[in-house]
Amino acid sequence: MAKNRKFVLSKKFEGDPKQTDFSLVDEPIPQVKDKEVHFEAIAISVDPYMRAIAHFAEPGITMFGEVVSKVVESRHPDYKVGDLVVGYFGWQTHYVGVPEEVDSPFGGKRKPYVLPDLHGLPPSLALGMLGMPGNSAYFGLTELCDPKPGKTLVISGAAGAVGSHVGQIGKILGCKVIGFAGSDDKVAYLQKELKFDFAFNYKKINITEALKIAAPEGVDYYFDNVGGTMSSQVLDLEWIRQGKLIYKEHATKGFEKTAQAFIGMMKGDNTGKAVVLV
Repeated sequence: MAKNRKFVLSKKFEGDPKQTDFSLVDEPIPQVKDKEVHFEAIAISVDPYMRAIAHFAEPGITMFGEVVSKVVESRHPDYKVGDLVVGYFGWQTHYVGVPEEVDSPFGGKRKPYVLPDLHGLPPSLALGMLGMPGNSAYFGLTELCDPKPGKTLVISGAAGAVGSHVGQIGKILGCKVIGFAGSDDKVAYLQKELKFDFAFNYKKINITEALKIAAPEGVDYYFDNVGGTMSSQVLDLEWIRQGKLIYKEHATKGFEKTAQAFIGMMKGDNTGKAVVLV
């Protein structure tokens, strides 16, 4: 009898995830019942969000994630044998169940969807460029930034699944594209293969100095995949000091009032950014 192989979260992560945090388990593949479908995995997505969500998961669960699968047996009217499907089936080779009952790692249920004809492109692209990362890149850049030709676009985490797509879309739309990544190899990839105008290893160069070189005229759009210090440096550009960006803080003094400040913020007591001054 064919077996399903799956990775089970055997314990919560302590620091960086380790191989010993997972167990590889074999189990029988159940019979397909009425309204159920047998999906066989083709490609499994591994993403940064998994670390955060796993923090709240109980050991013993099948590790979650989005998967491209092929329908090998179906007793459901919406799926036929041979269909390529994307769903949150988790880190396992086979999934048998009612499609409407597939759990999403973000809460609730998420019915798998059948892929359209990709005209020869690899089905795994449905987990990247043609999936969530690609959609995030395209709609995040085009709908929120509304980029114009000749403008300057800066991207953090530029060699990642989202950032690399943002940069390429920016180039297509006529922007000057500047990317920051965490290794020399990634920088070379951005420059040589993706044709970014500038790329920098943020571990080796000060962000502000890099922007003086690449964007002396200033930054028009910033697509952030990282946050933290890099975002502060990119967004400085003298605007706050010039009074062009007005800010307001709702400051609570005293570390011992942190919980109180949090509760007040949740109630909407604050105007502007709520902070605790220790």
